Amino acid sequence: MIETLQGLVGRDHVLTGRDMAPYCGDWTGKYQAEPLAVVRPANTDDVAAVVKAVAAAGGAIVPAGGRTGLVGGLMTRGGVMLSLERMNRIHEIRAASRLARVEAGVILSSLHEAAEAEGLYFPLWFGARGSATIGGVLSTNAGGSNVLRYGSTRGLCLGLEVVLADGRVLNLQSELHKDNSGYDLKDLFIGAEGTLGVITSAIMRLVPAPRAHATAMLGMARLGDALDLLNRLQGESGGLVEAFEFMPASYIERLVAVRPDVGAPFAGRYPVNILVELGATAPHLAEAGPDGQVALTGLLEGVLAPMMEQGLIEDAVLAQNEAQRRALWQRRELAAEITFAKKPAIDTDVALPLDGVEAFLTGIAARLPGLDAGASDLAVAHLGDGNVHYTVFPSREDAALSDRIVSAIEDVVQDLGGSFSAEHGVGLSKKPSMARRKDPVALAVMANIKSALDPKGVMNPGKVLP
Repeated sequence: MIETLQGLVGRDHVLTGRDMAPYCGDWTGKYQAEPLAVVRPANTDDVAAVVKAVAAAGGAIVPAGGRTGLVGGLMTRGGVMLSLERMNRIHEIRAASRLARVEAGVILSSLHEAAEAEGLYFPLWFGARGSATIGGVLSTNAGGSNVLRYGSTRGLCLGLEVVLADGRVLNLQSELHKDNSGYDLKDLFIGAEGTLGVITSAIMRLVPAPRAHATAMLGMARLGDALDLLNRLQGESGGLVEAFEFMPASYIERLVAVRPDVGAPFAGRYPVNILVELGATAPHLAEAGPDGQVALTGLLEGVLAPMMEQGLIEDAVLAQNEAQRRALWQRRELAAEITFAKKPAIDTDVALPLDGVEAFLTGIAARLPGLDAGASDLAVAHLGDGNVHYTVFPSREDAALSDRIVSAIEDVVQDLGGSFSAEHGVGLSKKPSMARRKDPVALAVMANIKSALDPKGVMNPGKVLP
């Protein structure tokens, strides 16, 4: 098999033995893959040839992007890991149509830079943007901080090219915003985590680059008041809120402990810390007035001021320049680092109705001591879209205990009408949750789709479906 693969893509692009080490470790430290080889194709024809050869040999294909996943999506024992890192070309940025035609191995930050050079913006933004790839974010339907305004990856994709499990190339590279010609096949592959095919290229939507940002960190006492603030800001700004991130006091304390060089945003301690950012493309909002203040910042201050007078906002820091804005964002983007600095950790990624976030945190806080008296927890949230990253640090490494804790989290989420998976995917980690919580009919339909597209189980087997 290895000799066959070398003949297809070249000896230098089939890694084995110790050369595979950088590809095998899971970012969380939970999983360690043992692939037969890591293959690095140069183009779609290479991908198709590799898939055909592996399928003919009865093997498995595990697609790999930036390897920043958190749910074990790259785990394999003996499968062929298909790294698309060489397929990293941005074929074109079409400013007039506001789209980008890119290969799956393009790193997210590279697309940001290419769009920016054309006065445009690709509005998918999160901490791992320097390593995550377009293929990876499509395969997991990644979210991030700007979902509130722009939607998740699925909403940013116009078209795809996919290599199927039998090596055929499915051309779905439409540039259309409307196409009702049958089933929407594109959306089958977005969020499928490589279980239905290998995404090789995509057409992504771009938006006008904001001319100005208004960014602030706020200290508050109640989460309900923060949600009221979000609604006020959306109304007053006409929907210009790009991010609305929640960091409780426990998050700030852990941030200071793990990264004292960054420090806390305030001298005092507040139960609720909100990072809010507005973005504007309209020139009149990006211009500075006679006092030197940008109009968008004035708009933000105008909404904050009465709430501060009422005591609903107890403290605030507004970024006065780009360096201060980046400093505020750094506190939020260190979430993964400060979370996984402590072990063992049970990482969950749940979605809730916006007004259910506070009830979730209250409900699970009441249940956790009964499950593990020595456990502690940590939460951070994209409050604007109801996505909570909730981590429990149990008192001991115990698989049965972990399962009970995760099940309790699912109970609270389900009672509130939420989902156990928001933006990280299912992979291996959430397969028990799928078995417990996903509608049985939905699971049966998903299994039928998998069987129809991949009857031999070639594509990333053992993931997603319980």
